[in-house]
This record gives sequence, C-alpha cells and structure tokens, in this order.
Amino acid sequence: MTFSIIARCSETGRLGLGIATFSIAAGGRCEGIRFGAGICKTQAYVKRDNDLLALELLEQGMSPAGVMQALEDNDPDHAWRQIAIIDRAGKAAAHTGTGCRPWAGHHIGDGFVACGNVLAGPKVIDGIVAGFLRAPGAALEFRLLAALEGGRDSGGQTGAEGHLTERSAAIFVASEPDHFDIDVRVDLHDDAVTELRRVLEEFKLYEVFYRERGLRPDLAMTQSQFVATLKARA
Repeated sequence: MTFSIIARCSETGRLGLGIATFSIAAGGRCEGIRFGAGICKTQAYVKRDNDLLALELLEQGMSPAGVMQALEDNDPDHAWRQIAIIDRAGKAAAHTGTGCRPWAGHHIGDGFVACGNVLAGPKVIDGIVAGFLRAPGAALEFRLLAALEGGRDSGGQTGAEGHLTERSAAIFVASEPDHFDIDVRVDLHDDAVTELRRVLEEFKLYEVFYRERGLRPDLAMTQSQFVATLKARA
C-alpha cells in the first residue's frame, strides 16, 4: 500500500527518492540511496537488506538489470517484492512481483521509475509520472513532491474498505556521498503528502543557512538572527 518514485536529475546528477504510504514512519525504511552508486527501493513485502546489497553492487559497476537478477537469485520470496533500481547514470530496472497486492505496477521513464502497490489502479502511476514531468527545470526535490501529489490526486491507495489516506511520506535527495541535501519526512499525519510540502518549503528557507554556517562559522549569524531576516522578508 505504497507509491513511490526514484529519479536522477540529468542536469545535476543528484539522486532522489519520494515515497507516500498508509504505513507509518516510511522514511525510516528508505536506506537505498547513495550518491555515486544509485538507488534501490524495495516495497510491498519488504526485504530491507535488498536495498543495501543493491547499492554495493551498483557501486561496483553492475547494471540495474544485473542487480535485479542478483536480488532474485538471493531471495526465494522475490515474487512478493516490488523493486525499483537506478544507477548513477540514470539507467533503470523495475520488478513488480506476482505476490504484490493489486493493483500493483510500475513505469520506467527516462532517468526515473514510478511504482506502487494496493493502488486505485494504473491511473495512480500515470499521475505520479505526470507530476514528475510537469516542471522538468524544477529542483529534483520539488519534482518528487509533485509526483507524490500526482499519485495522491489520482486516487492513491485503496484497500478492502476503500481509500487509504497517506499517513507517512518522505523525500530524500543526495549529491554527496556522506549526507543528504534533502531529508524531509512526515511519520504520522492524516494528510502526509500535504504536510510534507509544508515541511519541505519550510526547510528550503533554511537550507543555505544550515549548509553555510559550518563553512564559515566566524561569519555565521545566529539562528535567531536568521529567523529575524525571514520575518523581515515576509
């Protein structure tokens, strides 16, 4: 009962992942993104070490198709997984196993993969793709957010009792090997995708301040001073 997107920005080489789901605290289960290697996102019936193994293989130069085959060879329950993979160059592979609960499917595009399970139908994947492609010049994090909003607005998740709201959501973007540029998440909320937009937009106000204060601490203003500048601009 999850929909997600992984992508590489063709302009900057940044790697990103966006996820929304009825399950709670999904952001804490997204270990599979590493700048200089690629992205692997396993969902549905998750085997979390798939993602870490995939990153090691991608870092060694194995193709996404080769990585997917290695994951299948290493996992007797591969049919229960939904897996999306992108390498550092944007080449992709995807797998939606027959054990994934319907509706489940994926779409491989130019430098991205959209996928989901327990969805209202293929229109949800179409909405994710349309959202991601709507503003190709935008920063990757906002393209990922638009993709999640597109999936939500196209019907999102549905179960035996009807529509399932998105209770957690997260976006990660990496351009350095040791940390994320963007790491924003909502762990439990009645409208997690809307709340994620609020969190991301607020973080973007602070992004440069947080990054640069460690580069020149002798020139850095205090956080209270910075907040005052934000209020002055409002």
